[in-house]
Amino acid sequence: MKVCVIGTGYVGLVTGVCLAECGHHVICIDNNEEKVKLMKSGQSPIYEPGLSELMQKSAQAGNLEFSSDLEAGVAHGDILFIAVGTPALPTGDSDTRYVEAVARGIGAHLREGYKVIVNKSTVPIGSGDWVRMIVLDGIAERKKEEGSSNEAIKAEFDVVSNPEFLREGSAVFDTFNPDRIVLGSNSEKAIALMQELYTPIVERKVGTDASLPPVPVVVTDLSSAEMIKYAANAFLATKISFINEVANICDKVGADVTQVAKGIGLDSRIGNKFLQAGIGWGGSCFPKDVSALIHTADDYNYEAELLKAAVSVNKRQRLMAVEKLQQELKILKGKTVGLLGLTFKPDTDDMRDAPALNLIEQLSRLGAKLKAYDPIISQSGMRHGLSDVIVESDVEMLADGCDALVLVTDWQQFLKLDYAKMAKKMAHPVMIDGRNFLDPKPLEAAGFRYVGIGR
Repeated sequence: MKVCVIGTGYVGLVTGVCLAECGHHVICIDNNEEKVKLMKSGQSPIYEPGLSELMQKSAQAGNLEFSSDLEAGVAHGDILFIAVGTPALPTGDSDTRYVEAVARGIGAHLREGYKVIVNKSTVPIGSGDWVRMIVLDGIAERKKEEGSSNEAIKAEFDVVSNPEFLREGSAVFDTFNPDRIVLGSNSEKAIALMQELYTPIVERKVGTDASLPPVPVVVTDLSSAEMIKYAANAFLATKISFINEVANICDKVGADVTQVAKGIGLDSRIGNKFLQAGIGWGGSCFPKDVSALIHTADDYNYEAELLKAAVSVNKRQRLMAVEKLQQELKILKGKTVGLLGLTFKPDTDDMRDAPALNLIEQLSRLGAKLKAYDPIISQSGMRHGLSDVIVESDVEMLADGCDALVLVTDWQQFLKLDYAKMAKKMAHPVMIDGRNFLDPKPLEAAGFRYVGIGR
């Protein structure tokens, strides 16, 4: 099938590359000429395991192209994905101006023939009908400019909501092996085309295990599909805040939250995922989506008390490592603290709303000297938001002279570090494990004073 993906951010690029790998002819459109040039050279503008290799493979096979020409992309695609960013506004609502610009641009370039316009961006509930209106406005504006009669251009289209559920660091795997595919539309024709598009994925032809049953396809109305996306992320964020609340109580009563999480996670009604206590959730999705759902509730005069509590717990939890440092070192002014990891989660270079940023702000305010090491950030040269931090190129340099280390991101590499050597380089070998990721016994044997969250 012929596909156009507009927007080559995290969601758009992964979607376009993976659909090309499925055998579809995909054109990815972006208005950033430098970015397009980079992608044409076979380089990915984002870090995601396996993505660059698939980009190069599909481009060489002739299934994947990159361009800044929106008109050419709209003409090419039978299915047009809107995959531009919808960053959070200070009000908590989502900024949809990029979606609006793309929808209007699609309308300006639609010609005769049927198109399916897919909302892949995470958009406020009700955006499907809004996008349809904007596309129609774009068509009307073009007719006015061209002096065409209403009958002269017979563009036919339907809007589908197809939310993404990708995890940064495993987005390629998640695309080929999804838990479900959600399609929201009132058009049977549009749904049929989307089901055809996803047939290779549904039938496990590109997945890791072809013996599994077909991927479930959930067909809903537009608003329900949009709500599924928000509800899923809000539930996961709330689950993390819940176990962090439990961890804080465990600290008070002397229980171990890792054992508690194992005990409740074996309950089939609860499950063991997203029960790792630590210093809270971050990234581009959870904070934005929970805030957007709260904002939507407020618009309809409903007080989303549970969601607001989840946000409040998470905000407090991010500074739990600071409290632990104060308990161990007392006065932080003049002390040197090293951060193990900076990104909001492992296997990504994403620093958006990362808990590390809150730690840096608070520790700097308290007068601590800050050092950091991250497997990607240290090598990439990115320093956004890190002006108060010495970013070291290796972990031994990080440990040198530190009064304490804080594990911020649970990179697998951190399980295999030479902690005995690091401890000898430190002024005070204290480890605050902000993800309950490390095994306390080897750390203590290496000479560290180990402090977890809720342990």
